[in-house]
Amino acid sequence: MSKTAVLNVRMDPQLKRQAEHIYREFGISLSDAVNIFLNKSVMVGGLPFDMRQPRYNAETLAAFQEAEDIAAGRTQVKSYATAQEMIDDILAEGDGDAET
Repeated sequence: MSKTAVLNVRMDPQLKRQAEHIYREFGISLSDAVNIFLNKSVMVGGLPFDMRQPRYNAETLAAFQEAEDIAAGRTQVKSYATAQEMIDDILAEGDGDAET
């Protein structure tokens, strides 16, 4: 089957560069990747992947909230001048938890 139809797609230029880089590593062009996607869509009769909102457990949601609070300055966190200073602090905290 000859490839004579043209598909024009508007997209974010950075997204295009990132996708081209990924597909180049597979040895295919962005055009080849789009053809693969469309062929797979036809084979499965729809999108070739599930479309769902991610569902995170309570621990992950709490970690997201903690990260947002830290980034916004609502939560104070320890900081260290060196990696060794951090390691020493972690080890010191661990010493208090040990049962004798």
